[in-house]
Amino acid sequence: MIEVRNLVKKYGDHLAVDHLSFQIEAGRIYGFLGPNGAGKSTTMNIMTGYLGATEGEVLIDGHDILKEPEEAKRHIGYLPEQPPLYMDMTVREYLEFAAELKGLKKKQRSDGIEEVEKLVKIKDVEHRLIKNLSKGYRQRVGLAQAVLGFPEIIILDEPSVGLDPKQIIEIRELIRKLAKNHTVILSSHILAEVREVCDYIMIISKGKLVASDTPENLERMLGQNNIVEIEARTTTAEVRRILKNVPGIETIEAQSTGNGITKGSICEKKGADIRESVFRAFASAGQPLLTLKTSGTSLEDVFMELTQKETLPAAFAKNTGWEEVVPEEAETASAGADAVSAEADAEEVETAEADIRKIMAGKGEE
Repeated sequence: MIEVRNLVKKYGDHLAVDHLSFQIEAGRIYGFLGPNGAGKSTTMNIMTGYLGATEGEVLIDGHDILKEPEEAKRHIGYLPEQPPLYMDMTVREYLEFAAELKGLKKKQRSDGIEEVEKLVKIKDVEHRLIKNLSKGYRQRVGLAQAVLGFPEIIILDEPSVGLDPKQIIEIRELIRKLAKNHTVILSSHILAEVREVCDYIMIISKGKLVASDTPENLERMLGQNNIVEIEARTTTAEVRRILKNVPGIETIEAQSTGNGITKGSICEKKGADIRESVFRAFASAGQPLLTLKTSGTSLEDVFMELTQKETLPAAFAKNTGWEEVVPEEAETASAGADAVSAEADAEEVETAEADIRKIMAGKGEE
């Protein structure tokens, strides 16, 4: 679906993205994480064609984003951290404008706009000026333009920033709904949100990809030992008897809590995953488990370990080529990226405003 090959981006003498390579497969929700100055936003801007790469290439469904931008961008819907909204337009006018820019056929525009309005729940505000909408509704309008035309890939940069808890939950549910028919790439600083929504995570630090796996596997790779917690309606002696022959167990602690319920805390051996074996052992003994869950290293622990340390843990260091970058360099990279983005923003606004004038002038001809 998306293939990033040996991507390099330089700002002056600073290497912001350092020979980055990865693949995005269809049918998943990807979390793209990294601290400020790590090259994350730069990488996303290159993937969407917003910035050019110094070296390397990005292929979208086989099309190079720089050599075949129109073909590549047909497969992408993009919501930047600051949605590209025109405040003096109504929601409907804005979506009609976005549909024209995306090249949707006139016969398909009305139905397509109706569908995305219902999907993101903005149908009831379609005739209101965008400047009069709340932050949550503006975010939904930005998401609507990203989904318009129903591209295969939806890229969302900080989609829940500035939203209240209720709005965050609604956006989270919408992302899950989109993932049924789209590949979603989600960038966020809210790690709990990423852990809740994403089924695959990529962490970038100092311009390099330092980790790429499911949240569960990342947590297991960093943790020395994981703890499996159980509850069963039986005695402590019976719990120990059932678990006696389960492989991969380091230690067992069991304690009766009254009412015939025993809580157990099982420490796994390094690299083991005993959950299925524990479940089967209790099922075979005719003792159904009331609780079976893991506790141990969190995604926050993984993120801090991979992005704040001078050296990577052994479980992650292999084949990353990870090297230390001093904070001043990271800040320089971030400043360079901001300068380039600001220049690009100005050009984009100028072009877009010209397009709006053309469209408004030619409305009677359609």
